[in-house]
Amino acid sequence: MRTRRRLAAAFVAGATLLAAAACGGDSGGDSGDGPVEIRFSWWGNNDRAETTKKVIAAFEAKNPGIKVTGDFADFNAYFDKLATEVASGRGPDVITLGGAYPREYGGRGALLDLSRVSAELKTDKIDQAALGNGKFDDKQFGVPTGVNTPVIIADPVVFEKAGVPLPDDATWTWDDFVRIATDVAKKSPKGTYGVADPTKSDTLDVFSRQRGEALYTQDGKLGISKQTLTDWWTMTTKLRDAGASPPAAKTAELAGQPSPEQTLIGRGLAGMQVDWSNQLGALRKASGHPLKLLRYPGESSAQQKGMWLQASQVYTINAKSKHPKEAAKLVDFLVNTEDAGKLILTDRGIPANSDVLKAILPALNEDQKAQAEFIETATPTMGPPLVIGPEGSTDTPDILTRLNDEVLFNRKTPAAAADEFVKQVEAAIQ
Repeated sequence: MRTRRRLAAAFVAGATLLAAAACGGDSGGDSGDGPVEIRFSWWGNNDRAETTKKVIAAFEAKNPGIKVTGDFADFNAYFDKLATEVASGRGPDVITLGGAYPREYGGRGALLDLSRVSAELKTDKIDQAALGNGKFDDKQFGVPTGVNTPVIIADPVVFEKAGVPLPDDATWTWDDFVRIATDVAKKSPKGTYGVADPTKSDTLDVFSRQRGEALYTQDGKLGISKQTLTDWWTMTTKLRDAGASPPAAKTAELAGQPSPEQTLIGRGLAGMQVDWSNQLGALRKASGHPLKLLRYPGESSAQQKGMWLQASQVYTINAKSKHPKEAAKLVDFLVNTEDAGKLILTDRGIPANSDVLKAILPALNEDQKAQAEFIETATPTMGPPLVIGPEGSTDTPDILTRLNDEVLFNRKTPAAAADEFVKQVEAAIQ
């Protein structure tokens, strides 16, 4: 079931329960003289859970008046359970969210405006662009667990075998991108490409932001123009026709979220791939190559910078929590202390707090250091905060994938696909 429908159903089903519920989430039944009890939820595997338990123990040692109960599940089960719990008034006190979820929940009044706990939760050491991932309607509803950024991942081994120099990511343009990808493909064995097809909603956001647009506007509308979409697909069909990117059938086969081992760059079959900086380690492991992080083309000549700092996840506080100040103290500990940072390292992204990042650098492995150093270097050149997609925007990636197939298989022209994209996304976000 689509995200927004699942959330809407859960909230509607819980409306009666909310009316009868106490004015707070179920935090575990506090006793009058005992510690305040709060619940902290997140998604992830057992390794993340073990790390988080250690962080909770460190927090409780410094805050003996607060007891924290951890609650986690895998990604899909987590959000199904969370929607039901929040709707019934029994949600966790500290809630981990990501993507468009902060806006989905905040827009329904389920998240606390963090200005109410500013004395307990400080944000002055966190980059403003990263904070933007948890801010909308002029209210801060969440803080980043850590950050990454959209990047071009390049394979120096493929470039070297082709005899093509790696691009200068401080100056290259989109024309350079097409030229370099074509050059790599022509000088490589058959089946090796200059770039995997780069059409993703995140890439469209970068491309449109560079033109002074964005995928979405602050008031929740579609922001990318038909002309920008047409220009994008005109460029990607040029890449396909030159053999710089795979034929349509191969791109369709790779659509979605293939594992690192299934990607072209993970198999050593592409010189470049659009991705996220936090995927470097997994793709290096899959390929066995010393992959590099590059800034997007067009940044140096753009009307505005297209890249942004993206919150890997976002910590939020339940608006119905009985203990918002204690919950805020936990979030502050998670994002602003070296004690937590040295345990979490980069499990939830590169720390968004600059002091914490400096403190953990010596403990990072080579891949983690490469990500951290890239983020640190690129942060001053980043564009404005990302505009979080409105309700219904979780449909956009699927719409884009379907229309991208139509273009690459020559069933629609770039202009026709642009018209259809605008129609379908506007209908989804109404």
